[in-house]
Amino acid sequence: MALNGKVAVVTGAAMGIGKAIAETFLHNSAKVVLLDVNEPVAKSVMEDLNKQYGQDRTLFLRCDVTSDEQIKAAFQKATETFGGIDIVCNNAGTVDEMDWGKTVPINLGGVVRRTYVALEHMNKLTGGRGGVVVNTASVAGVFPMEMCPVYTATKHGVVGFTRAMAAASTASGYGIRFNVICPGPVQTQLVSVCKTKTGQFSHLEGLIHQVIETTGMLNPSEVAEFILELVTDETKNGEALMILQKGNKYITFPSM
Repeated sequence: MALNGKVAVVTGAAMGIGKAIAETFLHNSAKVVLLDVNEPVAKSVMEDLNKQYGQDRTLFLRCDVTSDEQIKAAFQKATETFGGIDIVCNNAGTVDEMDWGKTVPINLGGVVRRTYVALEHMNKLTGGRGGVVVNTASVAGVFPMEMCPVYTATKHGVVGFTRAMAAASTASGYGIRFNVICPGPVQTQLVSVCKTKTGQFSHLEGLIHQVIETTGMLNPSEVAEFILELVTDETKNGEALMILQKGNKYITFPSM
């Protein structure tokens, strides 16, 4: 898939990986709808992007990813503004073992909600153009993170949901590919927050540093380039791509 003229919806687009995805897509001639709950920061980001890429290629919409109403309104506005949706990057996420009732709806529930709304707009069987959905998981979606059990559970869920959606889309003829990235530690606010949100597992916080020392630290733009690969390579469907500073690897799962 060439990105020229394609329309991408990116959640958690105000900073970190989401911001890097938006910049990478715009650099490759796509149009980008930035969704985020942090309105002041997101508007500032959009102003900077407008100066670099032009005002007709970006749109910011405030969106709480746990709200069905706001998600549906945002996707509808994106379709009305740009004529359709080709790419969705479900990137918004959080980590908070002290308030795990917040983590699950954002990290897993939000991905499910946005994917199902995206399906309404992109499904070729109902008049959509097809396309690709890339979900952001984590190495915690592949390996257990002792200091963040609930975060680990949500990211495992994102991996499983993505793979099941890829299989369902292929079997049903939706014309939509589904892939998931599993990056190691990334230089974002989430890593800093993780160190203070481990709750009853705070005695294991030292393990976070061990993980970083073992895997290295990625920057958001590196992750965005691998997302670009999953979007543009039309052979990629149902893939889980683990991204570490020392290299990336497509994960092989057992077959039934």
